[in-house]
Amino acid sequence: MTAADTRVQLVRDATFARLDTDGGITGTRGTTPDGLFLRDARHLSRWQLTVDGTSPVALVPATAQTDHTATGVLTPKGTRDNPPAYTVFRQQTVSAGALTEHLRLVSNRPDPLTARVALTVDADFADLFELRVDDRHYPKPGARHATQLTDDGLLFDYRRADWHTRTTLTYRPAPDAVTTAQDTPQSTARTLTWHLELDGHGEAELHLTVRAQPQGLPTDIPAVPHRRRAPATAPDDLTRTCERGLADVDLLTIPVTGVDGEEVYVPAAGIPWFLTLFGRDSLLTSYFLLPYRPETAAATLSALAATQGQRYDAFSGEQPGRIVHETRHGELAHFRQVPYGRYYGAVDATPLFLVLLHAHYETTGDRSPAVRLEQHARQAVDWMLTDGGLEKHGYLVYTPDPGGLVNQNWKDSAGAICFTDGTQAQGPIAVSEAQGYAYDALVRTADLADDVWQDEPYAHRLREAAARLRSRFVTDFWMPGADFPALALDGDGRRVDALASDAGHLLWSGILDAEHAHRVGRRLLEPDFFSGWAIRTLAAGQKPYHPLSYHRGSAWPHDNAVIALGLARYGFAVEVNTVTEGLIAAATRHAYRLPEVIAGYARSATAGPVPYPHACSPQAWAAATPLALHTALQQV
Repeated sequence: MTAADTRVQLVRDATFARLDTDGGITGTRGTTPDGLFLRDARHLSRWQLTVDGTSPVALVPATAQTDHTATGVLTPKGTRDNPPAYTVFRQQTVSAGALTEHLRLVSNRPDPLTARVALTVDADFADLFELRVDDRHYPKPGARHATQLTDDGLLFDYRRADWHTRTTLTYRPAPDAVTTAQDTPQSTARTLTWHLELDGHGEAELHLTVRAQPQGLPTDIPAVPHRRRAPATAPDDLTRTCERGLADVDLLTIPVTGVDGEEVYVPAAGIPWFLTLFGRDSLLTSYFLLPYRPETAAATLSALAATQGQRYDAFSGEQPGRIVHETRHGELAHFRQVPYGRYYGAVDATPLFLVLLHAHYETTGDRSPAVRLEQHARQAVDWMLTDGGLEKHGYLVYTPDPGGLVNQNWKDSAGAICFTDGTQAQGPIAVSEAQGYAYDALVRTADLADDVWQDEPYAHRLREAAARLRSRFVTDFWMPGADFPALALDGDGRRVDALASDAGHLLWSGILDAEHAHRVGRRLLEPDFFSGWAIRTLAAGQKPYHPLSYHRGSAWPHDNAVIALGLARYGFAVEVNTVTEGLIAAATRHAYRLPEVIAGYARSATAGPVPYPHACSPQAWAAATPLALHTALQQV
């Protein structure tokens, strides 16, 4: 969450809730929607408490005590001469598919009294894509909402054709009355009212449990296994940031199906919008974690092999051998009103899959994933050579998808791949960093072919393709005037000449020779690129630069982590330390949690890093960034 966002966020077991400062939910949309969320849907859209007919006063606003539990202290309105008759101690906890609430009412008076407590509840079952403020509207023909009393609570039911999802509410004790919410008489909202008797200085309790029952999951949703981490001894700021990062990766871990039908646990991308499997994000997160948690890489590889493209589908971008960009489980994806059920609009996930497959073998010596996924790897190589564009265009390319993503590299916002005048490049577009990934993927897969698959002719073919790619890359991408690589080549072969951080990824992949790599490494630490906190996505001073943009001047921790690993590869010890110090200093201002992205303002301009207003937090590759920085420091 951003500095301006006062909502409380709780997350556990692939479930998250966002609550107002009094612990309530009002059904907001936009940048920070509130509610209880599971599998791309909001299962609780209203949760509003009143005491004695009015909204309570938050003496202690709802505050997260752990990542999944919040507490607060509320009272009815009172005055100095007539203080509140009782106090409400509120505790809310998120677990697998559930929100539980414990209300403890404590009388402040010596005589008996009756507390009137009411709770208005609703579930709108909105798809996450509906909650974004992007002027898109999705028809839902035949959709039916219903609310009914059950023996022990309420059932909120939603049906549309073959789509069926529910939310249940149970309570103890039972309310004295359940009525249709007076402010929305045509809705499914219900108001539950209790009249609780309190003895003098006595207590009463309410226990409530909300359970989401989305389509495709069992009624009892299993918990995600959680790791135990030994506390660090005499931790420094980097160690603390690593510990927070590992804890956040645990929070973002979700169960998915692996290539042989087994259940595996992988890092989802981030909250609130991306608590699902993402090809690029999950791959880079797993790569950053590889020296510390190699089993995460094995799980991610299995999950992505299970969703690898098998056919041609223009709507979703699926092509044989292509690695998926993201998966979705919501209503709109189910009815193909959005292309993201399994969306393949990424040019880089496929080579990164191959990079991680070899890196796992290289790090662990374990041959089994490489053996098990040999055919998947070969299909990924085939995609790079054919539909990916290496044979036809000489480079991996993508064509902007007007129904999905305009840009299909990690800088996937509209306008991110731009010339120095700010004009968006037109496709087919060959972004620079994807060529580095392709080169590295070919070299690494050749090593697997030699060492594991015992296929020397295939290895030779891949090494030749990698050598040709490396040879032509500098010729086509290097800009002599700027003495720096172009961000991309557009569909006409023109160099997209904005100076961008993507060049640092070329160091990580090894596609540049030492001379050109050292020019890039030094240039990225100049003040127009390096803010003092981190390397900006776009160097300041250019026309399209904007420090509060998503990809045109902000700074991303994971981007810097890739660059730091690249700097370490070419021996830039001072530069690795500089980048690490800036990012860890930023993390200390965020309780040791690195956000997805920070604004591009210079460190000298403010006391702390300026938050990017729409950043996901926690976010997986940002969480894994300190582990990558730790690795880079060990390599120089």
